[in-house]
Amino acid sequence: MTAPSKPKAPRTKTKPAKAVEPRAKASLHPRNRHQGRYDFPALIKTTPELARFVILNPYGKESIDFASPDAVRVFNRALLKSFYGVAHWDIPADYLCPPVPGRADYVHFLADLLASVNEGVIPRGAPVKVLDIGMGANCVYPLIGYSDYRWHFLGSEIDPKAIAAAKAIVQSNGLNKAIQLRQQNNPKHILLGLLEANERFDLTMCNPPFHASMDEATRGSERKWRALGRADPKRQLPVLNFGGQSAELWCEGGEARFVTQLIAESAHVPQQVLWFSTLVSKASNLPAIQTALKKAGVLQSQVVEMSQGQKQSRFVAWTFQTEAQQQAWRQRWARKD
Repeated sequence: MTAPSKPKAPRTKTKPAKAVEPRAKASLHPRNRHQGRYDFPALIKTTPELARFVILNPYGKESIDFASPDAVRVFNRALLKSFYGVAHWDIPADYLCPPVPGRADYVHFLADLLASVNEGVIPRGAPVKVLDIGMGANCVYPLIGYSDYRWHFLGSEIDPKAIAAAKAIVQSNGLNKAIQLRQQNNPKHILLGLLEANERFDLTMCNPPFHASMDEATRGSERKWRALGRADPKRQLPVLNFGGQSAELWCEGGEARFVTQLIAESAHVPQQVLWFSTLVSKASNLPAIQTALKKAGVLQSQVVEMSQGQKQSRFVAWTFQTEAQQQAWRQRWARKD
C-alpha cells in the first residue's frame, strides 16, 4: 500500500531583508529636550553649516556622520543653540565633543536627586551651586544646567587650553556670573587643593577618563566607527570620532582608579558638598567603587542607571551628610542670591 503523499507547502515569495529602525531615544529622561527625531531643517536654519554634514542613515532617515569629528562638533553647536539658547559655541580641534542628549540626562537625574531631599521639588536658581570636575573645553554641563535650572557652576580643569576655550564660550554668551572656571594646579589631585574653605556645593558631577591608555582609547573609537557602519579599508580612520585630549580620555589605572581616588578625596571635604557624583561607563567597575565608598565612610550612596538609545550608562552618587543635615542644607535653596 502506497503511503499518502504529503501536501506541498504553499510557495512564498522571499522578501529582501529590511532595516528595522530602532526606537528613537524612548529611554531618555522625561525632561530631556531631545525626545524623538531631530528636525534637521530647523537645526540647519539656526546653524547653516550643519547642512553639509547631513546624510541618510540605513533606515532612510536624516542623520549625520557620527564618525566625523567635524560633523559631531557642528551638530553639538546646532543642538546647543536650538535647544539651550547658546549663541556661540566652539572647541579647539581634537578636544572632547560629548553627545549632548546623554549629558543632559545626567543633569536631569541629578535634579531628581536634589528633589528627593526637597519634598519632591527641584531647587532652581543661583542658590544651587554645582561643581563640574574636569569640565573640559566644551563646558556642556554648565550650559545645560544653567539653561534648564538656572543653577550656578564652578568648572575645574587641569588643562589651561581647555580653560581658555571654556572661558571664551562663557564670555561670548554673557554667562560670567553663572559659570566660573578654576584650574586644578596639581594634576595628581582631583579635589584636594581645589576648593576654598568657605565654599559649599549642592552637587558635584564628573565625566571621568575611562580608558587606561591612549592605545585603549583609540581601539574604542575604532570599534565605534565600525559599529556605525563606516569602516572602509581605503579610508583612514579618525583617531577619535568624538575627539579628546589624553587627560579627557585616559589616565593610569583607567576609570576605576580615577573614581576611587575621587571618592577618597571627597572624604577630605565631606561637609562642603551635599551630593558627590560621577559617571561610571563600565558596570564592571562598580564593585571596586562600592568598596571605596564603604572605606571612605559615606552615609548614603546610590547607582542611577541611564539609557540613551542602545547605550547604557550610569552615575554613582554619595553623601557624608546625615538626613538631618540634608534637611538643614536645603534651607539655603530658599535664599535669593
